[in-house]
Amino acid sequence: QGSQKRSNSTPETPRPKRAPSSRSPYGLFSPGSFSPSVTPSQKYSSRGGRGEVVASFGSAPGRAWSGRGGCSVRTFGQPEQSLGKPYKFMFQKALDVREVLAGRVEELGEVLRRHHGLDGFSSTALPAQEPVTVLGQISCDGNGKLNPKSVLLVGDREHSGGAQVPLDLSELPEYSLFPGQVVALEGTNSSGRRMVVSKLYEVTP
Repeated sequence: QGSQKRSNSTPETPRPKRAPSSRSPYGLFSPGSFSPSVTPSQKYSSRGGRGEVVASFGSAPGRAWSGRGGCSVRTFGQPEQSLGKPYKFMFQKALDVREVLAGRVEELGEVLRRHHGLDGFSSTALPAQEPVTVLGQISCDGNGKLNPKSVLLVGDREHSGGAQVPLDLSELPEYSLFPGQVVALEGTNSSGRRMVVSKLYEVTP
């Protein structure tokens, strides 16, 4: 058997690359094949025809609207709930954000309790042989996507002190959850390390 020679590729003598096929299916269905042919933009300083329409699709009948000014803004609600001075967006302190979120969980918990006729809420950190009702926010046990095996319940501050517990949702016929959702759950937590959920109470409009 004769041996076949391989072409050595070095930085001095690189191996020639194959030219891309002109009949590639990707070129036929690329965004450029469906878009109108528009002249590519030039440098910003040398551009001309500013405001000119270079491509349009369909017709836009009707008159052009323009504002005349004179609008006034009026806030609704109690004055103490409105902003009294400007503030930097997303520059709030972490403790202030935590207080607002904790208060929101308590408000929605009261709505859930009245709407579904619940007696009260228990702690997520204590073992429970009998079914108990707990309040908290849905969370994920990692940085991945939420799935039935990674659902956690972060308990409310008033009853659970923020303690979290993994959830077993296998007994629920159907559910739809997302991280940060405020829910009330009924279930058993015999070991104190995992709650088997039997009922799910959600906030309804």
